[in-house]
Amino acid sequence: MSRLEVVLGIDVGTSGTKAIAVDALGQVQASASSNYEMDVPKVGYAEQHPDLWWGAAVESVKSVVGLLKGKGYDVAVQSISFSGQMHGLVALDDDGHPLRPSIIWCDVRTTAEADWLERALSREQIIEWTNNPPLPNFTATKLLWVKEHEREVYGRIRQVMLPKDYVRFRMTGRYHAEVTDASGTLLFDVSRRQWSQPMCDALGIPQSWLPEMVEASTVTGELTAEAARLMGLQPGIPVVAGAGDQAAGALGVGVRRQGQVSMVLGTSGVVLTPTASPVVDASGALHSFCHALPNTWFMMGVTQAAGGSLEWYRETFEATGVSTGGREDTFEALLGGASQVVPGSEGLIFLPYLMGERTPILDPLARGAWLGLSRRHRQAHLVRALLEGVSLSLTDCWNAMEKQGVKAAEWLISGGGANSRLWVEILSACVKRPLQVVQARYGPALGAAMIAADGVGFGARRDGVLDWVQKGDDIAGPTDWQASYERLYSLYQTAYVQLKDVFHALADES
Repeated sequence: MSRLEVVLGIDVGTSGTKAIAVDALGQVQASASSNYEMDVPKVGYAEQHPDLWWGAAVESVKSVVGLLKGKGYDVAVQSISFSGQMHGLVALDDDGHPLRPSIIWCDVRTTAEADWLERALSREQIIEWTNNPPLPNFTATKLLWVKEHEREVYGRIRQVMLPKDYVRFRMTGRYHAEVTDASGTLLFDVSRRQWSQPMCDALGIPQSWLPEMVEASTVTGELTAEAARLMGLQPGIPVVAGAGDQAAGALGVGVRRQGQVSMVLGTSGVVLTPTASPVVDASGALHSFCHALPNTWFMMGVTQAAGGSLEWYRETFEATGVSTGGREDTFEALLGGASQVVPGSEGLIFLPYLMGERTPILDPLARGAWLGLSRRHRQAHLVRALLEGVSLSLTDCWNAMEKQGVKAAEWLISGGGANSRLWVEILSACVKRPLQVVQARYGPALGAAMIAADGVGFGARRDGVLDWVQKGDDIAGPTDWQASYERLYSLYQTAYVQLKDVFHALADES
């Protein structure tokens, strides 16, 4: 039996947890996923129980170890690290047990709390303290919601954590937070890379609730005997802090320096570019977060429902009838039909605001819509318009960055949606630039593995950094699509402005 040294990257996502084992040359030797759902008890709500993530992490790691042993390897795990969905509130009691399901990133029930923050403290003051505006998605507003609506739960809180940090806590028994994920809590001073004492004081949040802060590649503890037993590993393996999914994903596709842009077509959609110093958008349309590298930050625009829009379509309309295969075949069939439809979907526009929207409109009450439906339109038109609507939303994100003076020469795209050549071509035509597909299969989990390796000095390096990025094809949308999408983009922006009051009135009825 040959010895195989690997690091494990674990991505605690919204629809499932993925684990990958990566060797010293950056080759993924095994991967496994364990899926779960999110609960939507009311319109605008989104919850998951933290123990779902822990159980999925255990199953995924156990499966990876089993796959490697099945290949005849003596597996030697050198370290473990994480990426994960950001912003989710994990409230723990004295014994480290979750007090309630996590209110996750796409939950926008906290609109009133975000509005109160802006009135009580002012947007300008909050941006000065945290580099970001008060948004319903951020952790602080979720904490305020619990304080207002679940006072008994709030009174028992002794520790506040983020999703991946909870999984790491279950592995080590130690509480830590790291700078990239903390950047999205609205309790963190992004410029100084530390908890914001003024913000915590203003909200009455005890500093004792907040874990010790570390950089992404810090070793935070060792795998406990109990966690090792559950996962089929040896105890004592170093466990490294990790990063929020967007920072880890950017690292995993090689986006480390100014002049690069990462576009992600995951459950949410992201446009991200690194900066050498923190950049603050006074309008609040863009996020300013710490990167997973020391002394590096990034600007980020977010589309709430990117791949999530297509997933919603498949689930809501039971679109499995288009394929006799499984989940992946279903998506392939949907996308195949959309490829037969002309740009603009014969006069159809989709607004992808299924969970409200962040960049640039910052409107949690925005709602999704198809506009221009006619008797002629079929499923293929609906799906094509959906792909175009998400792409136009990501174009909105990039345009907000350009207004901040951002310039970029290298454009990379990843995430599950990047497996669709059609979708990448549509997005390329919208932003009028070729996009290079990078590691679309493994996403932030690869960045987590890179952080695990950095934490213990594992793996081959070039110019002081891991050289694990495997770039794929450059894809450019047909140039004759660009004029169509430029016209559609103008209508897309007008549609939201015209419908905003309707969306808000409908929210009052829900």
